[in-house]
Amino acid sequence: MAGFRQRAPALADIAMVAHPAVTLLIDLSEGEGLAYDTPGRHGRGSVVVGLLPGNLRASGRGIGECLQIRLEPAAAAAVLGASTELSGTVVSLEDVWGRDAERVEDKLRAAASWDERFTIAKEILGRRLVARPPVDPEVAYTWRRTLTSRGRVRVDGLADQVGWTRKRLWSRFRSQLGITPKRAAQLVRFDHAAHLLATGHAPASVATESGYVDQSHLHREVKAFTGLTPTAVAVAPWLAIDDLAWPASSPTRSPGTGGERIPDRR
Repeated sequence: MAGFRQRAPALADIAMVAHPAVTLLIDLSEGEGLAYDTPGRHGRGSVVVGLLPGNLRASGRGIGECLQIRLEPAAAAAVLGASTELSGTVVSLEDVWGRDAERVEDKLRAAASWDERFTIAKEILGRRLVARPPVDPEVAYTWRRTLTSRGRVRVDGLADQVGWTRKRLWSRFRSQLGITPKRAAQLVRFDHAAHLLATGHAPASVATESGYVDQSHLHREVKAFTGLTPTAVAVAPWLAIDDLAWPASSPTRSPGTGGERIPDRR
């Protein structure tokens, strides 16, 4: 979780870069607050960003605050009551949680501090997590091995490790997380490469470090996920914010200074 406070009257449009997590953006602003745009859809307020959200841009107006929560896809399936339905989509939190969304926003907005907000959010997510059946342990294991290997893992090898056939693993993984194991590995590998680019590494070295065949392969993957070149991704504002709020996600850089972020370090 990370909290953001917007002091300027308006926040310029920022393109969101795909990340291997389902993201909740809970708008705690009193004014117009958070706005988001995707092809064919414009909305305001709290939003759930599924895996592979496509061309998504966020902006804001007025002084306000936002709580951003990242959920492992396996956790999101229980916490949100949906997984496959969210892959490749951006939906309002109200569409997912109904009237509970407004109650959660009001409770978080009334909290006296960010620490209190983090505690409240943790309790709400925890109750939802235990109230629904988890995904198959084999699916959860496959996701975490993909994440820890930075996407450099063979699906056949993972199927052997969990004692399933490749076909069964592919089917169960996709039905529960809304993405194939191969696409999950591509997303995780891209995320690692994007953060290396953002820390100033040259595309050629990033390609080698991230397990791409060559620089052209990296260019194609980055283009497919973002519509941008590796050079443009390197200076993407979303990744700069990401590095401040979640310094552990940066492969080579310690937390920066400046800006205002309140990361949960507990």
